[in-house]
Amino acid sequence: MASAPAGPSPTRRRELYQPAIQHARTMRAHLARLLDAYVESQGLNIELDLDFVDGIPSASTEQWGNLAEAERLELNVKAYRSFQDLLNEVLEDQKQHFTPASTDFHEDIRTAIIHVETFSNHLEELMVSLEHEVPEKEMGISGVETGTLFQKKLKGYKVLLELLQWARRSISDLNQLSKNGRYQAKARATPTFQTIRMSSRRVVVHNSTE
Repeated sequence: MASAPAGPSPTRRRELYQPAIQHARTMRAHLARLLDAYVESQGLNIELDLDFVDGIPSASTEQWGNLAEAERLELNVKAYRSFQDLLNEVLEDQKQHFTPASTDFHEDIRTAIIHVETFSNHLEELMVSLEHEVPEKEMGISGVETGTLFQKKLKGYKVLLELLQWARRSISDLNQLSKNGRYQAKARATPTFQTIRMSSRRVVVHNSTE
């Protein structure tokens, strides 16, 4: 009876994961700076409740630690594809409504879009190399955006906040998967981000379990 094909060696596995991990670190650093710039440029200096903002992939998943490698990578790919569309919405809102003259800020958002697209491509290439099926691309969500300008501003903030959490989570997950292809769930669960207290320079995130 033939045995199941062996996966990549530990050394090869690390080599396959490394480009995605390195890019995720670069993306995380850029997003952290962009989030700080967003808070300052939008004047978000009060306590806010973001419960009303939906349609954004959340990095907090209760069963995350029980997912197989292919499932985890697939969820990452789908999330980052969604963030490409969401970031484009954020950019258009900034250009049309909030910071029409801030071309440098717009360029920072475009750089984030490029980072997300590149990272998504890294993940797809990784799935192919590991012989996992790459999820098919879905049609982007189209339609007229609703909500007040302030709600659009808050949505942009939540997009960047969740994207930064995804970048941090991806770095941790990919490092773990690069070692053995399995994810060891940590004892401390990832908090759900709902209530955010912000100042012009610093964002303090509070657990929803308070």
